[in-house]
Amino acid sequence: MVKRKIVLAYSGGLDTSVAIPWLAEKYDAQVVTVTVDVGQGRDLEAIRQKALQTGAVRAVVVDGRETFVREFVWPALQAGAIYEEQYPLATALSRPLLARYLVEAALQEEAWAVAHGCTGKGNDQVRFDVGVQALTPHLRVIAPAREWGMSRDEEKTYAQKRGIPIPQEQGRHTYSVDENLWGRAIEGEDLEDPWREPPEDAYAWTVPVHKAPAEPTYLEIEFQEGVPRALNGEELSGVALINQLNSLAGEQGVGRIDHLENRLVGIKSREVYEAPAGVVLHAAHRALETLTLGKEQQRLRALFAQQYADLVYNGLWYSAFREDLDAFVRSTQRFVSGTVRVRLHKGSCTVVGRRSPYSLYQFGLATYGKGDQFDHMAAEGFIKIYGLPVRIQSQTQQKKV
Repeated sequence: MVKRKIVLAYSGGLDTSVAIPWLAEKYDAQVVTVTVDVGQGRDLEAIRQKALQTGAVRAVVVDGRETFVREFVWPALQAGAIYEEQYPLATALSRPLLARYLVEAALQEEAWAVAHGCTGKGNDQVRFDVGVQALTPHLRVIAPAREWGMSRDEEKTYAQKRGIPIPQEQGRHTYSVDENLWGRAIEGEDLEDPWREPPEDAYAWTVPVHKAPAEPTYLEIEFQEGVPRALNGEELSGVALINQLNSLAGEQGVGRIDHLENRLVGIKSREVYEAPAGVVLHAAHRALETLTLGKEQQRLRALFAQQYADLVYNGLWYSAFREDLDAFVRSTQRFVSGTVRVRLHKGSCTVVGRRSPYSLYQFGLATYGKGDQFDHMAAEGFIKIYGLPVRIQSQTQQKKV
């Protein structure tokens, strides 16, 4: 009799490695692993081999980088989606893509269930579970770390008994790190004390301010309908552009975020992030919008940005609400094209120039010097009409107070 299959989202870490034999034993099933490259910078072939050595009957590796940028990162950038005005949503944006690849593999393998390594305390469990349920409601979702009740030390013992290699822990601290093109999320150890400054060994992409160059770095970023297309005049793919920005901004110490975050499960969590490209691109995109959007568009777009960030963070990517917001965002971005110049210097990112063929800024109307085209005499009539309701209310009611 052929055993039923479970498709596991596999990172190569301790939790998902232990999950392979645990799932096989508990559910008497064959385990197929899926590892998606979203720019985490790891040896994916070594991860694939480790999955097979740990007991997987098949190990699939997918290059999802361009898809991640095109279908998830850029729409969120266009929307201005930053959770609680701090977090550019790097991990949160990758989860619906991972869920999609997980479902595709499960359908191809004719699996009865999918599994992931998330704990019962974080946000990722919601993103995976809800994403899979939205895409393929009949699939069962298993989260071994929610079920097995093992501590970290017990997991290591379990792994040792089954010959599973345990990742070597180096350095003074051992953090929980999730990484992709759009950013790094670092948790655990000293970071759990919100009073303590994050130790320097928590960071990998950014230098401390005191080690940043003395001279600033200037960059020009070109956008087309709200999507970055070129850096310093060179057209680049999304992946290459983000990678270059991560390097250039990181060298100036730009992109460190220390945030006390409201998790979906109801607890506050101290989160430390590195997102050099995200910080720079959001600043540049926002500056270009101020040049090309009307006042009412800007204000409503800002409100929708919060809604967009919340739904991404809360695992609702595959929802009708997100599709509705995308339609609005795409409309706002029709004329968000042009170039933004930024200065990166010792941890700061400052927009110092912006231009667009669709600019709503008119020099002749804005200048106080020669060439002023504004009709100053028209202002008197405008003020009279604008202040009419205030004047009437004052005349009829204030005298009775």
